[in-house]
Amino acid sequence: MPLPLLRSLSLLAVGLTLVTGGSQQAFAFDIKSGVTKESGPFDLFKFGFKAYKNGQKADAVEAYKYAAEKGHTGSRWALANMYADGDGVTQNDFEAFKIYSEIASQGVEPGSEDTGFFVNALLALANYYRHGIPGTPVKIDLSQARQLYFQAASTFGVPEAQFQLAKMIMAGEGGAPNVQQAKKWLNQARKSGHPGAMAVFGNLLFQEGQTVRGLAFMTAALDRCNKSDCPWMEDLQEDAFSLSTERDRRSAIALSQQFAQGGDDGG
Repeated sequence: MPLPLLRSLSLLAVGLTLVTGGSQQAFAFDIKSGVTKESGPFDLFKFGFKAYKNGQKADAVEAYKYAAEKGHTGSRWALANMYADGDGVTQNDFEAFKIYSEIASQGVEPGSEDTGFFVNALLALANYYRHGIPGTPVKIDLSQARQLYFQAASTFGVPEAQFQLAKMIMAGEGGAPNVQQAKKWLNQARKSGHPGAMAVFGNLLFQEGQTVRGLAFMTAALDRCNKSDCPWMEDLQEDAFSLSTERDRRSAIALSQQFAQGGDDGG
């Protein structure tokens, strides 16, 4: 499924755009709404977005489908998310996969208005190839997943893509394992504040003998982690703390405050 953080950021951008869209519309395809299936793709998209925000998801799906047929990338993205989550429609990962594939096949210039949708599609496809979709033609293809993460990580500098790519490289998924290459991607992601990358990067430093810095990064990650990710980061940090001296622990806690506030030691 697509990543919640990127999806939230994209929704925020869409919401800010639509705030300027004018007065409230009725949420049904009727004469009062001023929107029909023949309307322009952006009008349909605005209609769908407002309908969705008001809980009228059937109307949103209908509007998104008409706009998507007219080539509107944002509508395709929104529709794919709804299929991926089973949100207002029957959950269907294969249908979501097909729509994300359409978005990815279009390509995009970095910085264009469709960049967020394109990147989200890349990450969603990478996840599908990494795990496969049971009962469909989409089988596990680790090499393809790794390539998609690399595209998002290198061309667009997406921290989550850098983190997932690093994990695949460390595990030897889709190619030969390479800890130093993985460390490079983790370092880039953690400099952007990615908590998972910060925790794993710190653990690698700890294993290399850089006890205080490693502990500091793992501790700083706990101040930023999402609720669902905190447990595994806590396990890493607690295991490392149990192997460290009291002096190193104190030094690491002090240094972690600097890292948590965005301080960067240049590593």
